[in-house]
Order: sequence, then C-alpha cells, then structure tokens
Amino acid sequence: MMDEGFLGYSRSNGKVGIRNKIAVISSVVCANTVARRVAEKIDNAVAITHPHGCGQIGRGFSYTFNILAGLGSNPNVYGALVIGLGCENLFSNELADKIRESKKPVESFNIQEIRGGTIGAIEKGIEICKDFDKKVKDLKREFFNFSHITLGLECGGSDATSGLTANPALGIVSDKLVTLGGTSILPEFAEWGGAEHLLSKRAINEEVAEKIKEPFKRFSGENRSPGNIAGGLSTPEEKSLGNITKAGKSPIQGVIKYTEKPGEKKGLWLMIEPGLDVISVTALAAAGANIIVFTTGRGTPFGNPVAPVIKICGNPKTCEFMANNFDIDASKIITNNKTIEDISVLLWKKLKDVCNGEKTISEKLGFEEDIGFWGA
Repeated sequence: MMDEGFLGYSRSNGKVGIRNKIAVISSVVCANTVARRVAEKIDNAVAITHPHGCGQIGRGFSYTFNILAGLGSNPNVYGALVIGLGCENLFSNELADKIRESKKPVESFNIQEIRGGTIGAIEKGIEICKDFDKKVKDLKREFFNFSHITLGLECGGSDATSGLTANPALGIVSDKLVTLGGTSILPEFAEWGGAEHLLSKRAINEEVAEKIKEPFKRFSGENRSPGNIAGGLSTPEEKSLGNITKAGKSPIQGVIKYTEKPGEKKGLWLMIEPGLDVISVTALAAAGANIIVFTTGRGTPFGNPVAPVIKICGNPKTCEFMANNFDIDASKIITNNKTIEDISVLLWKKLKDVCNGEKTISEKLGFEEDIGFWGA
C-alpha cells in the first residue's frame, strides 16, 4: 500500500499539484470582466472572479483577501495574474505579494494604470498569461506518494441515502489517504451538531477536543435545508451523523478556522465554516486541497476553479435523472447489492485517476468559476 502514488507537478515550495492552472484573479468586482476575457484566451487559465473587493472592512475584507490569496496559492496553480481596477481598498499588488509567498510566479496590474483602458488591460493580461502558458506546457509530471495530497470532504444536497452510501464510502477513502500519509479536511461545523461528542472522542488530545466542542457553546439550531427535509432527513442529528461518516475513523489532528490552512501534521483536520456548498468547497481549495470529493443525494452541478471536484451520489432516482453530473454512482449499494467497501474501491480508483490528470465530470462540463465567501 505504501508504494501507491500519482504523477503530479512539483512546486518550488515543496507542494505538489495535480493540475497546472494559471489563475487570473480579480482583486475587485470592477475587474471581473477583464479577468474573464483574459482567461478565456489562454488554454490553462481560469478566471477567479467575485462581487467583492471594494468598500469592505474588518472581517469581510479579511475573508475576501485570504480566500483569494489561498486560491492563488493552491498547489494546482502554476502561476497567478491579479488584476485590479486601481481605486479599491483590496490592492492588487498586496494580494499578489501574498500569493507570491507560495514561491510561484505572480504578476499584477491595475486597469486604471494601463493605456488603452479595458482593451489595453485585456491585451496586457493575455501577454502575461501567454508567457506563463509556455512554461506550463514545458512542465512534466513526476511520481509522488500520497502524502502530498490534501483531500476536501464535502457534501451537499444531502438526503436519507447520503449517510448510508456515498458518505461512508468517502470515509473509507479518507482513512486510506491518511494511512498513506496524506491529509483530509472536514468542513461544515454546523453539520456536526448532535455528533460533536463523537468527533471530540477522536481528537489527538484534550486541546483539540475542546476546539471541536467550543463552537457549539455559541451555536445551536437547525442545520437542515428544505431540500434535506424533503429528501427524508428526519432530524438535525440524523444529518450530522451521516455527515461525519465522510471523515472515516482517523484521529483528528486539529481544528482550523475559515481561511486557515492545516498545520504541518498530516492526517484528518476539521474546519470551522458554515456548511454552504460553494462556500465550503471554496474554503477547502483556499486551504490547499488539491482535490475535493463531493457527496450528494439530491444532486448538485458546480465545481471549482483550481481543485477538481469528484461527484458521488447515493440516491437511485437522482443517479438516473442527473447521471451526466456524477463521477461515481453509489446508489448501487441500494439497488445492486454492492457494499460500501465496493464503492469505496471505485472512488479510490477515481481519485487516483483524477490525481493523474483525468478530468472530473465537473471539469468536462466547464463548471470552474464557482466560488463563494462567508460573511463577506
């Protein structure tokens, strides 16, 4: 087992990417169109755009800055271009400097400082990214072990099948990755409620256990969406018990806050953030997840600009209606006498294939511009 590995791209900071993206990041909403126009002209480029960056203060500003910096620093990103307007308070050069700490090539400019306005800015951005793209195409994949993989564990559109099929199959895969020296991150703290005592028992020490329990001293309430209820999740506790099966049985190394990254210890980590699908996946990618597995019962189509998202569904009806949105059909546990272990084997193989370059369904469908921010 310890000989298992994948072919990835070495980064100057010691990280390893499974994709070679050029991130074209708008520092402010006013630069979104220019960023998109640049990215659409470059083979390996993705636009990272958003409705923020101007007039923000305090926590909202910090969240926007740190999420954008985290996405630009993700191991799957070869290099980044940050485009600002020039009068916003989220400065493009400061965001570029933060991303540059990950030791990757980064450029930035402001539209207001480019002769020719938006047309001139688009031309300049394309010129910069063409240079990046030449270098991207020269890079070759090398063999690495799975200690270089950080896996995001996400669910959305959950229903009564999720905790019986896709979630526990993902838990087995997460445990295998941890055994191989990798890292997994479980977000969505609001969806641990009623099961936090089970997670805290898996903490490596009392300090970590207290960090798991602490949010629930301040937070209580319903964590089911209308779709969850319609899908047959009878109580918040039922949803939580199903949710945490995504994290398998591995010891919990620590708890990170929204916009933070796991520490040096490999293994399973928890993330305190709200449990909204796009926000969670964005936070996982910003925390350094090379790859994300998204379990669902009712179905969901979105992806992520920098981290491939594998979709696995356990509801037979949804797998029939939305078959072209899923990489793995876990409903066979219900309909075809397959076991959770059988599906976990398929999911592990899919994870390895995606790490080696195979595109996920979300990537093939072009779902690569979906990001969200918490409280921004």
